[in-house]
Amino acid sequence: MTADQVAQGEAVTDGPATVWATFREAPLSVKTVLAGVLVNRLSGFLNVFLVLFLTARGYSAGSTVLALGVYGGGAVVGSLIGGTLADRMGVRNATVVSMGSTSVLTAALLYLPGLPLLLSAIALVSLGAQLFRPASAMLLAELTPANRQVMIFAMYRFGLNVGATAAPLLGYALYNAGGHQYTLLFWGEALIATLYAVLAWTTLPARTADGKTKKDAEEKRSGGGYAAVVRDRRFVLYLIAAFCHAAVYMQYTSTLPLYMKDAGMALFWYTFAVSLNGFIVIVFELLVTKLAQAWPLKVTVGLGFALVGAGVAVYGLPIGPAAVVIGTLVWSIGEILGGPSVFAYPASAGPENLRSRYIGSFQFMFGLGTAVGPMIGSWLFLQLGGGLVWPVVALGSLVATVCGLAAVRKPQPPLPPDGRKQTPVLTETPTA
Repeated sequence: MTADQVAQGEAVTDGPATVWATFREAPLSVKTVLAGVLVNRLSGFLNVFLVLFLTARGYSAGSTVLALGVYGGGAVVGSLIGGTLADRMGVRNATVVSMGSTSVLTAALLYLPGLPLLLSAIALVSLGAQLFRPASAMLLAELTPANRQVMIFAMYRFGLNVGATAAPLLGYALYNAGGHQYTLLFWGEALIATLYAVLAWTTLPARTADGKTKKDAEEKRSGGGYAAVVRDRRFVLYLIAAFCHAAVYMQYTSTLPLYMKDAGMALFWYTFAVSLNGFIVIVFELLVTKLAQAWPLKVTVGLGFALVGAGVAVYGLPIGPAAVVIGTLVWSIGEILGGPSVFAYPASAGPENLRSRYIGSFQFMFGLGTAVGPMIGSWLFLQLGGGLVWPVVALGSLVATVCGLAAVRKPQPPLPPDGRKQTPVLTETPTA
């Protein structure tokens, strides 16, 4: 346990924890982050209504597609910049900058004339909305004991998933309340972001570069930052695994509906499959994590990657809608089993002074996979057809599984200058 945890009065725990115990005994700043990610995701209905907003303003279909691409690109870059921002400015300041910029830019979309200005604002608002995530993950890792890391990241994902599910409903309610206009919708999202910025400023700890040790500063100057992450060959394998996993995971948003339409399946089965995934993740992920958190991290990460690929491969079976339902069930189990561990590992994969960079690089690669995965899958579908596309796509999960198993390592205690062993710590120095 770190000095920060002791200072904040966190209870010492020896065994795997329940969901409630993990939340109850967490410091106030951790609870703020868990609530904040839910609030942030709950307010994230801009991307849902972006196409409708632009078409209502008279822009063409091509312009709306371009705007969606710009929004996705901003989000990917935001994750990478967020790691640096968290390291330079501290968790609290990075979160306030993220939420404050999101608030201002979201409201500004209503009043900007011309497509170039709108596209610029869309890129910046999506970038700003992602800046706080590496900072949040870094704080969760710093203030949570090692044996509760997987559970706390399961709770983090729970907030993301609940917020993502409820956001379209909240956005639609504001749209209707505003007389089918977008003023109340965008101002509502801006207000929610502002509220979280205020909450973060009053409750999160200020962690700036000035508070770091002289040794850490020297390490950074001698080749730290993202360059050090890239030199960690095993973690680079993990980044490859994260990219491949995300690319395969996102096929349900693009390739699956194309395949089902081509096969003549009713739209009901697609909506049922998507709803089934949402139900399984929200209802069962925390319960499954309560059991799986005691397993070796390598096991849960590898199983998660493999089951996602197996579920996608099932889509190719010639049994009609049953393949869609069974395949979705299989990869949903993989998601809830491996997801918390996949997100928790980067915080303990490298040295403590580079934690934000490890987290930021992971979120960048995962976001990149979610952005380009649908395009790759759709192209493969057009080239190969429905019968062959699924086993080919599933090969991405095979790559993710192999790379993930090779990358994940047990934390090792660093040796002091005298060569004598010390008490094990959470982080380890990466090997080349």
